[in-house]
Amino acid sequence: MKQLTLIASFLAILFLFSCNGGTGEDSSFPVPVDDSPDSVSVERTVPPNPVERVNADGVIVSHAISLRSESKYPADFAHFDYVNPDAPKGGTLTMAATGTYDSFHRYGQRGDSVPGAGLFYDTLMTASTDEIEVYYGLIAEKVEYPPEYDWIIFHLRPEARHQDGKPIVAEDVVFSFNKFFNEGVSQFKSYYGAVTSVEALDENRVKFTLEEGDKELLISLGGLTILPPQYWRDRDFAEPLTEPPLGSGAYRVSDYAMGQFVVWERLKDYWAMDIPTVKGQLNFDYLRYDLYRDEVVKLEALKAGEIDMRFENISKQWATQYTGPNFDAGYIIKEELPDETPSSLQRYVFNIERPVLADRRVREALGYVMDFEWLNHNLFYDQYSRTRSYFQGTPFEAMGLPGPEELKILEPIRDQIPEEVFTTEYQPMVTDGSGNVRSQIAAALKLFKEAGWEIRDQVLVNVETGEPLVFELLIYSPSSERPAIPFQENLKKQGVEMNIRLVDTTQYINRVRERDFDLISWAEGGSFFPDSGLQIGWHSEFIDSTWNLSGVQDPAVDYLVEGIVANQNDNQALLFWGRAFDRVLQWNHYGVFLWHAGISRVAYWDKFARPELKPKYSDGTENWWIDEEKASSLPQR
Repeated sequence: MKQLTLIASFLAILFLFSCNGGTGEDSSFPVPVDDSPDSVSVERTVPPNPVERVNADGVIVSHAISLRSESKYPADFAHFDYVNPDAPKGGTLTMAATGTYDSFHRYGQRGDSVPGAGLFYDTLMTASTDEIEVYYGLIAEKVEYPPEYDWIIFHLRPEARHQDGKPIVAEDVVFSFNKFFNEGVSQFKSYYGAVTSVEALDENRVKFTLEEGDKELLISLGGLTILPPQYWRDRDFAEPLTEPPLGSGAYRVSDYAMGQFVVWERLKDYWAMDIPTVKGQLNFDYLRYDLYRDEVVKLEALKAGEIDMRFENISKQWATQYTGPNFDAGYIIKEELPDETPSSLQRYVFNIERPVLADRRVREALGYVMDFEWLNHNLFYDQYSRTRSYFQGTPFEAMGLPGPEELKILEPIRDQIPEEVFTTEYQPMVTDGSGNVRSQIAAALKLFKEAGWEIRDQVLVNVETGEPLVFELLIYSPSSERPAIPFQENLKKQGVEMNIRLVDTTQYINRVRERDFDLISWAEGGSFFPDSGLQIGWHSEFIDSTWNLSGVQDPAVDYLVEGIVANQNDNQALLFWGRAFDRVLQWNHYGVFLWHAGISRVAYWDKFARPELKPKYSDGTENWWIDEEKASSLPQR
């Protein structure tokens, strides 16, 4: 499921690469449908905010909560439309993961987390994947809050249980919040500093109170991971775990070899199997992840039947390597699944704290020789579109010039932002795809000259110091090197030296956390709406955040982020703040936009069945199950 709760995105800081982080040619998760301007018409409007019905006591009591739109499912819904409520349970799904792991604690502040670590725990609420940011009860059965949004009560299901069978009670929610707040990363404490109290009203009701009304913050609390106090009370939350912990979720670890494989077993008596938000899901008895260090070996494992399913993010591999007798016989199916989730944001990210990359003009000039058109045709089999926005393919993508509503927002900071924000629509540099980038180099050299750089003996040097322009691209996947080399060669033609350093995932994680890099290859999931999580990535108060990759400390960016935060309850106002924010980031050239694909590419052994409907905002594979008849017709593996 790619649609995460807001709090989950914050907690992701703690386990940067357990799911995704830096990229190869493409992101390490299934890529979304191509909704770029040159492929389909981009929707430019936003839905009205949800209408909330206040009861006689002056509060809202509901089975669902949403910031953006009306909930689709009524209080008495039986299951989501995109599942089969009668799906048979059983069997094992074997997947591959890259790298290694040395910890079972996804929230530890060091160590590589085990694949699937999120399976240990449940949350209070969970998202529907055929709606935009609508949340329904999981551990919590319903919520209660006032129209001022300054407190919320979660009503817990009496039947909710930890994995040891003990009831999940309100005190456990209090414990979990305090554990994250007091022992988790500092970003959690900063973001939830507005929570003034967390109290258990009785065994099944827990109340969060805020300093002031903030509906987005209330909703994010629904994503709180619930920890068993009986396990975590006397353990250091920051440290890695070398043994599987007790959890609150549906799966536990039944077998493993540290760093080599892990087997997750669904609890036979998992309490939530028949509640509406779970029914028809969790159809595999076992989930197994085998660890590989090489992508080619992972593909061969699929062909040999050692794994059941593989998502492919390398276009050349997809175009040329998914062949062989098992494909020809129809035993392995190769499929492209549509997905309406916003495009993943892939980019090279500059660390602007490095003196050599501090000047916006230098960063812009460096990006001029990213020859996407040549790369797409010669390396990517024309499977990608160029990314141009931090909100690619959403109504918040800045297009054209700012209109009257945006100008009202931008005028107070006109003197602090690039003039191009007002005069020119941002577009990445375009080439003719021939590999000849002379005109792009000429344009770049003009910018370099303005910034105080000149060519001496075919080397770009600083006019004042004579120092050459040299920096390093940090990557952890060999697949990232393939498209980086042409970029490196084009930079050399500018007189710029970009060294490429390939390190293991552990070193990469540590260096990103410390912002010890010049340039990194990075991807993150797309977002439907600009949300308060942008504070962690861009606001100067979060300069020490792992997510503030570029090291941005800019009052103009702070102002725009604060406007986005302040307008979370007003979709229409948020539309203009989001576009203004996008424009300012585009023209500050904090990175080089890369590319996005049009589909999720998946290959799998033909042993699965699936529901009739696929969710709009997911590939839907999480709702598949094993078809015993199909499985029996496959060759022995």
